[in-house]
Amino acid sequence: MDFDLIIIGSGPGGYVTAIRASQLGMKTAIIEKADLGGICLNWGCIPTKSLLKSAQVFETIKHSQDYGINITGEIEADFKKIIDRSRSVASGMSKGVQFLMKKNKIDVLKGHGKILKQGLVEVKDDEGKAANYSAKNIIVATGARSNELPDLKQDGEKIIGYRQALILPEKPKSMLVVGSGAIGTELASFYNSMGTEVTLVEYMPEIIPNEDEEVSKALARSLKKSGIKILTNSNVSGVDTSNDICRVNIKTKKGEVIKEVDIVLSAVGITPNTENLGLEELGVNMDRGFIQVDEFMRTNVEGIYAIGDVIPTAALAHVASAEGITCVEKIAGQQAEPLDYNNIPGCTYTSPEVASVGLTEKAAKEAGHLIKVGKFPFSASGKASAAGAKEGFIKLIFEEKHGELLGAHMIGANVTELISEIVVARKLEITRHEIIKSIHPHPTMSEAIMEAAAAAYGEVIHL
Repeated sequence: MDFDLIIIGSGPGGYVTAIRASQLGMKTAIIEKADLGGICLNWGCIPTKSLLKSAQVFETIKHSQDYGINITGEIEADFKKIIDRSRSVASGMSKGVQFLMKKNKIDVLKGHGKILKQGLVEVKDDEGKAANYSAKNIIVATGARSNELPDLKQDGEKIIGYRQALILPEKPKSMLVVGSGAIGTELASFYNSMGTEVTLVEYMPEIIPNEDEEVSKALARSLKKSGIKILTNSNVSGVDTSNDICRVNIKTKKGEVIKEVDIVLSAVGITPNTENLGLEELGVNMDRGFIQVDEFMRTNVEGIYAIGDVIPTAALAHVASAEGITCVEKIAGQQAEPLDYNNIPGCTYTSPEVASVGLTEKAAKEAGHLIKVGKFPFSASGKASAAGAKEGFIKLIFEEKHGELLGAHMIGANVTELISEIVVARKLEITRHEIIKSIHPHPTMSEAIMEAAAAAYGEVIHL
């Protein structure tokens, strides 16, 4: 069977790309060996947000008296039902992708895809039965998996990755989380809310090390207040799993310590799924497992493209989707625009949430910018006070002379929703003047953006 486009992998990169290609009139097929939706829908973005929502509801109920509501009797979190709900949400989303494939007349080919040569892909099912399909264009969108450190090999029982963390049969009494990126901090937050004693270990001086330093410190304070123990400037040098308990050796600035926990969660980054795809045989340029592409996701081999976590860009679902759309629009001959990787928002769904885009204050200074920084705390927000969500702040960084918005950094309730305003503002090259003069509704959390912009130039009203 001949196609205009075959996509290997059905995550947010793959399935979104397939739909856009179909809209552009391409006869499209997508190859998937597991469930449609990839890691994000089935084992990442979606199920973790379900778990965190359950944790948020649980925490709100425990503090119901703060809102004038008395709840009598013991309040319990049913760990199994919370996990089951998460799996149900993920399953529903995967079925939604199935519907979208049918709606857009996209062929779904079940099995492992391998490029045999330019324009030819083999699909082998679980029983080893293979079939070949031809296509003018092939996009690799096979995503990534949990990374393993030499001293932290995952066994799936005592030392686990994020997939196992989403389906544990029972709540552990204690857990050590290695790595404080989005995955590590989100799962640490969830298990802490469930009553697990959590220790978070981070090699860098601050947790969520890619974020603005003020935000990192603020989140660390919040997590510590909630009961999570945090060890920064630390790394795990070994784990003894020979007994019922895990004995973890941790090197810290003050020397080596031993921590005993029920389970260790490794959340130390990802490894691209680029093996056994036929890429090396075709001579596709690779670097440390990542596929090398140009600004339109083209590899050095004509007709072969790559998007998402298999290329060395930000490993985020929305990035993979945007890369795929850019790629197929270029293939279709449209006026495709290369992505602006300096305007990619990042979100961490802890409590409080973290969101950011653009340069941090430190990076802006190191780049030689003369800057103005405006901050507005949610403690001064009427809506935040009414909602009982006064923790956190909005921080905006402007170029001093012309008011260019260089970056935004947020911590607080629902800031993962607020960050999109900044992304659009930066896309449109809006300056501080337009933000200050854009009327924001009152009372809302979003007012803090206007107030932070005003604070940078001495015009703040409510602070």
